[in-house]
Amino acid sequence: MEQCESRVLSRRTYLCLQPPSPPTRFLSTGKAQMSSSHPSIKSLSLDSSCFSSPPVNFLQELPSYRSIARKRTTILSRDKQNGTLLKPTDSYNFQLEGEITEDLDNQSIRKYALNISEKRRLRDIQETQMKYLSEWDQWKRYSSKSWKRFIEKAREMTTHLELWREDIRSIEGKFGTGIQSYFSFLRFLVLLNLVIFLIIFMVVLLPVLLTRYKITNSSFILIPSKDVDIQCTVYPISSSGLIYFYSYVIDLLSGTGFLEDTYLFYGHYTIDGVKFQNFIYDLPLAYLLSTIAYLALSLVWIVKRSVEGFKINLIRSEEHFQSYCNKIFAGWDFCITNRSMADLKHSSLRYELRADLEEERIRQKIAERTSEETIRIYSLRLFLNCIVLAVLAACFYAIYRATIFSQEHMKKEIDKMVFGENLLILYLPSIVITLANFITPIIFAKIIHYEDYSPGFEIRLTILRCVFMRLATICVLVFTLGSKITSCDSYLCDLCGYNQKLYPCWETQVGQEMYKLMIFDLIIILAVTLFVDFPRKILVTYCSSWKLFQCWGEQEFAIPDNVLGIVYGQTICWIGAFFSPLLPAIATLKFIIIFYVKEISLLYTCRPSPRQFRASNSNFFFLLVLLIGLCLAIIPLTISMARIPSSKACGPFTNFNTTWEVVPKTVSTFPNSLQTLVYGITSEAFAVPFFMIICLIMFYFIALAGAHKRVVVQLREQLNLESRDKRYLIQKLTEAQRDLRNRLD
Repeated sequence: MEQCESRVLSRRTYLCLQPPSPPTRFLSTGKAQMSSSHPSIKSLSLDSSCFSSPPVNFLQELPSYRSIARKRTTILSRDKQNGTLLKPTDSYNFQLEGEITEDLDNQSIRKYALNISEKRRLRDIQETQMKYLSEWDQWKRYSSKSWKRFIEKAREMTTHLELWREDIRSIEGKFGTGIQSYFSFLRFLVLLNLVIFLIIFMVVLLPVLLTRYKITNSSFILIPSKDVDIQCTVYPISSSGLIYFYSYVIDLLSGTGFLEDTYLFYGHYTIDGVKFQNFIYDLPLAYLLSTIAYLALSLVWIVKRSVEGFKINLIRSEEHFQSYCNKIFAGWDFCITNRSMADLKHSSLRYELRADLEEERIRQKIAERTSEETIRIYSLRLFLNCIVLAVLAACFYAIYRATIFSQEHMKKEIDKMVFGENLLILYLPSIVITLANFITPIIFAKIIHYEDYSPGFEIRLTILRCVFMRLATICVLVFTLGSKITSCDSYLCDLCGYNQKLYPCWETQVGQEMYKLMIFDLIIILAVTLFVDFPRKILVTYCSSWKLFQCWGEQEFAIPDNVLGIVYGQTICWIGAFFSPLLPAIATLKFIIIFYVKEISLLYTCRPSPRQFRASNSNFFFLLVLLIGLCLAIIPLTISMARIPSSKACGPFTNFNTTWEVVPKTVSTFPNSLQTLVYGITSEAFAVPFFMIICLIMFYFIALAGAHKRVVVQLREQLNLESRDKRYLIQKLTEAQRDLRNRLD
């Protein structure tokens, strides 16, 4: 309440000290008119004496008046030269007055920065005004208020139904909003995968289950393949998992054996349609549309959430001086209730201030750098970036060779190799990818220190390189599998369009690779937590006298590394959901397990990183990385659906050359008028004007964003001028008090 009163007082003081000008004359006349027609504004009106009490010479000494006078002189001289001098019109005055009146009528009283007594007075005035309105207007007012109250109550009820609400609040209270944003992001991925699974279940799995278990009066439609050689339809499913007991473990970890011909993988859905009583359900089209639906839903959901964080980051793009002030006066996280986390927040603020000072030092160093030093540092950066590219190329080549070796040797009979060898062959690509993801961040962290960047840019560049490394490894694996599927020299390959001998149902085998990556990633997370973090915590706690363990210390809960891990798993889910329809359900269970494992690890084994993230910055960064993962996942899916021939031995697309062919075949069954409309929309004659319109809309929003940015700059300048006016007034008041004291003495 005191803050609101001080804000209103400061605003009144600022308005009282404005010099006489046409805008102030308009405000005075508009104030009188509005006060007579709207009593609610009378309580907010300013005393007219405040405009006449200060002398004019005193007002002209204010810094804000001098700045406005300089700008006005510049604008007037420029407009006189251009002949575009404009005068305020009465229509503009009435329009602005109407906007202010309408804003007062429509907005809630709680939005005004007033004290409680003034808000009560406004509420009484509004209730008095209600009596003089018509019954229709009264009903609209009451219904609007009732609807707003209902929405507020519904939002309060939904907050109690949030998943892990108490756990996340407890984490926020103990460790701050930065770490809390990671667990909120993990909850978002759980909900996203659950919705994706529900889409696939309702569209693809439910009709098959209803028909197979005779729940409805429906039957499967199996259309024999035409113009397809019988050799291309051979699909020998291995049954070696029934021989040895440990083969069940291998099948469970790799998706082979008894899991291969289940609802988990693409090959089980060898159905052309489901015939119900009144219609025929086109399963191939539904399968393709479910994939497009979950990708579009993920894109819209991520963009919607990331826009909110982008707005906050855009507002917070302050100057360096404002950054220092915000860290000192507004940098504290009031959600912290733990003493150790309070100390950690103090050290984090000190680290941020040191980082800002270091960035300022580097910025000054760059300004004073000679041409020879510039050439030397850029040459060094070029050499180090070549090393980074060489490391990435080596990792990609290792993944490529491991994938080829695994694919060529995994077809051996299981009785010819022992349990460990078989498991190693199956998981060789996953092991190489995990090692690459573990080693490359260490190398990148060492290299970045020699590139002479600012601390903030060092963190962003290292994270960007790690993001590219983690997500590109999945694409390398998928493209390597695609090259093996489409490249062969045998007659059977030319006959079927793909390597039918090695990959009779290549979609299922790609789904098995994604399944293995998902399972192995979960195994690594659990193993690191149980066999690395917990023993490390015990040794550091109970053997603290040893210098080796003191230097080792506890494991840091690094937010960027953990985020990259779950984004890596989500990218696998997006790619593999087409080849393994139940993979989103497995990803949902996996992220639930990770939530509890990471929570226990944070509370008992890890310590928060001294480099803390703001919640708004963290959310935007997380969603940006997730959006990059989604874009990378769409590329191999699009190529596999549009370019690689579909399997002729399994799956719902056995009667199509590619997966995408089901779309033009479905369009051909439409009426002629609808076909003409669809072909017209997809033609170049429609695409070129549509692209131009989209570009114009984009340019409009870019210009609008630039205008908003200029308004933000003007508001910041106004705040700076207001603070300077306050300092000037305080200085004058101090001088006046000193003169008065001297006179009395």
